[in-house]
Parts: sequence; C-alpha cells; structure tokens
Amino acid sequence: MKQIPITILNGFLGAGKTTLMRHLLVQAHQQNMAVSVIVNDMSRLDIDGVLIANTDVVSQEQDNFISISGENISSDKGLALLDDAIETLIQAPQQPAWILLETSGSSHPLPLIKYLQQHRQVELHGVLAIVDALMLQNDYDSAQALIPALERNLSQNIRHIENLLCEQMMFATEVLLSKNDRLSASQIQQIAQAIHPLNPYVNIIALSWGHLNLATVLEAPIYNFHRVEKLIEELEETVSQSMNSASPEQMVARVISDDRPFHPQRLYDTCQQHLGRQVYRSKGFFWLPTRDDMALLWNQAAGSISLELVSYWRSGILQDQQQHLSAEEKATLNTQIAAQAGRFGDRRCHLTVIGIAEQVAAFARSLQQCFLTEDEILAWQNGAAFDDPWPKRLVRLS
Repeated sequence: MKQIPITILNGFLGAGKTTLMRHLLVQAHQQNMAVSVIVNDMSRLDIDGVLIANTDVVSQEQDNFISISGENISSDKGLALLDDAIETLIQAPQQPAWILLETSGSSHPLPLIKYLQQHRQVELHGVLAIVDALMLQNDYDSAQALIPALERNLSQNIRHIENLLCEQMMFATEVLLSKNDRLSASQIQQIAQAIHPLNPYVNIIALSWGHLNLATVLEAPIYNFHRVEKLIEELEETVSQSMNSASPEQMVARVISDDRPFHPQRLYDTCQQHLGRQVYRSKGFFWLPTRDDMALLWNQAAGSISLELVSYWRSGILQDQQQHLSAEEKATLNTQIAAQAGRFGDRRCHLTVIGIAEQVAAFARSLQQCFLTEDEILAWQNGAAFDDPWPKRLVRLS
C-alpha cells in the first residue's frame, strides 16, 4: 500500500498556523486536490477548527477533517487521538492525496516525528515551523536574545518558552517567519540571521498573511529522520516529561463564555493593562454593543491584537430593515436563532486564553469585568451609546 504524505504545520501560539492552513486549503481546492486536515487545539474551545471548517474546503461531513481539542497532540493521550484520526481519514470513502496536520501552539515536534517515523500508512514530508517575527522583534531584541536565553535555560536545567521556540525550529524542514508585513526588510534579515544557527540546513522564508505557495509543501522530500537522531536522543526524556506532566511553567487554557457583549472601552483598557509575555494567546468570537450586527474574531498573540470580521450575527441581519428579507427568510432566521441559548439570539462571546496559569487567571478575571452589567444592557437596549476606541476599519476574514 502506498503511503500517504503528511505535512506538519508547527509553531508557537499565535504564529499564524491557521492563517497558513486556510491559504493552503484554498490553493488545494483550486487545484482540485483531495486534501485532508487534522487540527489540534489545546483548548476545548476549538476556534481554529471552526475557522478551518469555515473554508468549506474540508469538513467532518466530507470525511476529510478531524479536530482534536482539549489535549496536546504531543502528549501520550494526544498521540493516541492522532493515531485514531489518521486511521479515520485513511478509511474515508475518498482517500486523501495529502494530509495536513496543524498542531497546537504548545506542541513539540519531537513526539510527532518519532511517531510518524514508525507509521506504515503515512509518510512525513516536511515540518514547517511558523515563527512569529513580530514577537521575536519585540520580546527577544530582534531574536538576538533568543539563543542566549536558551543557553541560560540549559545551564540551569530548566525549560521555558525559549526551549520550545528554538526546538520547533531545530526539527523543521522550513522556517517561516510570519507577520513580516509589519516589519522592515532589514529587521526580517536581522531576525533570520539570529535564528539561522539553530538549523543551518533549512531555508528561512518570510511570510505575510499565510501566503505560501502550495508547491513548497507538495515538493518537500521525505523527512530526513537521520538528521535529527542525535537531537531526539538528547531531548526525548525531557520533552516527554514536559508534554505529559504539569508544572508551574506549563501552559494552561481558560475558556470564557457569556451571551453578553463586552464594553468596548473596558475591554480596550483591560488589554492595555494585562497583555504581556505570559498571556501568550487569546482567541475567539465576541460582540460589542457598538457593532451588534458583527460577529468578530478576537485574535491576540503576545502584545499584538487584531479584530477580524468573521460574519454577521443572524440576529443582526433579522433586525436590519435594509436587508428587505422575505417572510420565508425571516422565518428561517427565527428558527435558527431560536436554537441558540443566549438572551441575544445567536450573539455570544466565546474566548479561550492560553498562557502561564497565574497570568491567565488574572486576565480572565479582568475580561469577566468587561461584560456589560445588567444596567448597561438596559441602557443599550434603550439606545445608549458607549465609547468605542477600537479601530473602525476591521480585517475581513475571507
């Protein structure tokens, strides 16, 4: 039986893996290529899975998409779930020509590479390490401080974020520097030169908005397991312990869910106050009383936040007189909205916050204080206005 090629999209939280995945899927669809996808999210709130499925290129209904949420895919439990997922995709009515695996941001490539080396039905063709160039610029002095930080951790026999960042690049076949549109060419070059010693055998590619040619993935040779044998031998025990046990530095995921909107000013102030290096990632869907028709995607990595327009709430469409809906369309929307549990129809806030436990707890408490109070909800329903410092122009998620 011919083995099916599989490519790993690996990278730290918020680096841009899902954006890249969506772009690759669009190209695969244009080329009429049968691609299957596995997405892993350490949070039980599967935001990335929703965004991937929203492309309409893959879905559970088409038997070419599986989401593994609430478990790190590099842990023993995660690898067992991955094994089941691969078997399910291979047994689907239409066997995939290629499998793309998007890991969670806290995943380590070592257990995945070792697992795939022994797999008889799939063949590893590339490990793409997506690296947030903006984070390296802001948090690690244009990446100049990254390797020294790793060396300090090694000398003190401790594991921090720097270990994971560097090791994701060490196992890669391509290193993709994302968010290069927000930095100058000289800054990107400086970052590339700083991280080059971590893996001098691979290309470093600047990436903007996930625009990578699918051919880069499809033309990748079989993974060179021999090159990383020594690295696996040195790191295997340590990585296994970090992936399968809790520690003060272990990342946690906290889910926040409420049908109320955020107060725009309080949310803005909270983000200015709390976002730092230990709240690594927060993402999800939310709404504001000042834009109550918009379903917004919250997308934060380190100190960088973007708001993206995903779609429009059905409740907002129904209330918009300019839509000129027919009676049948209104009835359909009402039926769909009635199936939602919230007070405001399908409008709801679903966020997941990922980082070091203490900082995540503090940020989550502050976010809870950002929801409109009952008095504010009443005022909003009576036409009250709220200060909204967020940009009026939003990215439209296509």
